[in-house]
Amino acid sequence: MEAMLLTIISFLLVLTVLVLVHELGHYLVAKFFNVKVEEFGFGFPPKAWGKKIGETVYSINWLPIGGFVKLYGEDDAGSGKINTSRIGMSGMGGPDILSGGVKRGAKDLNRAFFTQSIWKRFLIVFAGVFMNFVLATVLLTYLVMAQGIPNPGKDVFIAAVVKNSPADKAGVQVGDKVVSVDSVAITSSEQLISYTKHHLGQQITLKIQDTKNKIQNTEVIPRVHYPSNEGAMGVAVVTNVIVTKYPWYQAPFVGLKEACYQSWMILVGLGQLVRQLVTRGQVPQGLAGPVGIAQITGQFVQMGINPTLSLLALLSLNLAILNVLPIPALDGGRLFFIVFEAVFRRKISPKAEGYAHAIGMAVLLALIVLITFHDVVRIATGGSLLPK
Repeated sequence: MEAMLLTIISFLLVLTVLVLVHELGHYLVAKFFNVKVEEFGFGFPPKAWGKKIGETVYSINWLPIGGFVKLYGEDDAGSGKINTSRIGMSGMGGPDILSGGVKRGAKDLNRAFFTQSIWKRFLIVFAGVFMNFVLATVLLTYLVMAQGIPNPGKDVFIAAVVKNSPADKAGVQVGDKVVSVDSVAITSSEQLISYTKHHLGQQITLKIQDTKNKIQNTEVIPRVHYPSNEGAMGVAVVTNVIVTKYPWYQAPFVGLKEACYQSWMILVGLGQLVRQLVTRGQVPQGLAGPVGIAQITGQFVQMGINPTLSLLALLSLNLAILNVLPIPALDGGRLFFIVFEAVFRRKISPKAEGYAHAIGMAVLLALIVLITFHDVVRIATGGSLLPK
């Protein structure tokens, strides 16, 4: 019970940070351009609590799976319907429709989202994605200073030796370091494997340094025919890992590089997800929805502050990448329509865009339900997303 409570509290705290940082990006840029912010909400309606401060309502909603910033003059494809005023302009003979549901002569028309230039609207929408990327970069910058990041070293070690294999008969042992092969210095396990495959059936000389730092030459003949799970010499090799910590003046650049690398890996993973869902119709192993993420968060919190911050950085990048994709109902979908307007010099009708976002939201919710069901089944059967 205590562990479950810790998991729930930790997940809500992590989710709060991610959502507030994301929505704060929209909020701050909108305020910077003097666009009226009607509501800053955590979670999705129905509303549990709200308080109006100045011109903005700050709310907490019952569905804690996201958040939103509701802008004045944002059409139905955005965060919500527009509250407009029926104040007519002198000499105009009454209000008439412009776009997005806002009447000509509406109060604060110049502060409406849809009246802003294309580049301002683009920056307001993109700001949430940018803030999540910045959060991840800041966290990774701290982590590369505090705990460092693992980098592959240049020492290759024997991790396992198959009994009665050529290496075993030659006296190779677990823990031996492979210094060179036929006087060729070995600096990675891939290099050793490649060299071996090019000399099948031929005698090669391994320069070995054992666990007592004694160096000796060992002759081995890699097999031409061998079980697929054993290898030509009958050994498993690994490259050592060096944990490197970086000083404060280098850490921001390393943190940014790490954020970019992790973002790319997330994109690759999303591509694999889509392909597996389409071709196999099943949820890939290792994919988590809200329930799975909550479980992982609880496990990382028990590991300590640095692993938790590492997870927070990864989740922030996931949120940024997912939101920047041109998927209707997400920031990327809205950015797509803004870019379309910039390129073709015309807007897609608010009604059509609204339908697109509605369909996109339905698909996303269905996917969340599918993944959540998968998470519940996995947890009920004792599975875990983390390696044992």
